[in-house]
Amino acid sequence: MPGAMDQAGKIVCVGEAMAVLTPAHDVPLRDAAEFVRTVGGAELNVALTLAGLGVPTAWLSRLGDDGFGAHVLAVAAESGVDVSAVENDPVRPTGLYVKAPGTASDGSRRSAMLYYRDGSAASALSPGYLRRPAVAAALAGARFVHVSGITPGLSDDAAAFCDALAAGPATLTVDLNYRPALWRDRDDAPLRRLLAAADEVLLGADEAALVFGTTEPGALLRALPSARRVLLKQEEHGVLVLTPGEAPVHVPALDVEVVEPVGAGDAFAAGYLAGRWHRLAVPEAVALGHRCAAAALVVREDRPVTLPAWEDLVG
Repeated sequence: MPGAMDQAGKIVCVGEAMAVLTPAHDVPLRDAAEFVRTVGGAELNVALTLAGLGVPTAWLSRLGDDGFGAHVLAVAAESGVDVSAVENDPVRPTGLYVKAPGTASDGSRRSAMLYYRDGSAASALSPGYLRRPAVAAALAGARFVHVSGITPGLSDDAAAFCDALAAGPATLTVDLNYRPALWRDRDDAPLRRLLAAADEVLLGADEAALVFGTTEPGALLRALPSARRVLLKQEEHGVLVLTPGEAPVHVPALDVEVVEPVGAGDAFAAGYLAGRWHRLAVPEAVALGHRCAAAALVVREDRPVTLPAWEDLVG
């Protein structure tokens, strides 16, 4: 596939991408006759934003051998993401989600996400995928491997895949991205294993309360024994950086007029990882994450439509 590059020092994002259908006009889903097709999925959103920031980035996943998969692959490749290790599945389809416009109780825009991903090509990710030469080449020498807590919830095979992925030598960053529906009828032990193996964990305070039953910094660090750093996201209040043996550091968020919150967490992760890739100090990398999240919050798409020049982002 197109986009093969030297992988040394890259950030490798691993996880499912989906085609996204959104009503073309701001009407309830039942009244929508026209839809806009885009792409989504947590790890691909991160990869696309990283590439937009000029960071060498690869994406590992599986897509259906269908029109949606071809579109996802083309968008990723045209955005500068290395897709040389993406595998096509001739039987299973590309995942799909539909964004249903809605309004939260406070009057803010809050879309509902309707997922159609059961039995998708990405749900067949397995340890065997890691043995493919293109995948092994993508992971060799990667500085960071980024995955979300969504991936082990796709299937038992995907959970085993995450176990094998976590054993690699690169710095493993995990964005919790907790999806209760994925774990409703399944033991969440694979998710907890992935989090326990992570070098850096990103999670919202609401997610921490659901998964760990606490947002207390010390308790979270004890629950994440391998983590050298935990970023506890507190929505509009910013991020609390938790490091074992050090006092928590608060990095405030930016104040913006929110158009659509979906995708802001992925943009934050991309900005933070870009800062880490450029070897910025951690608070500066978090601040860069906030700037990227703000760029996502002010648009309806799942990721920033445009990003400022690197010099403006870090200036």
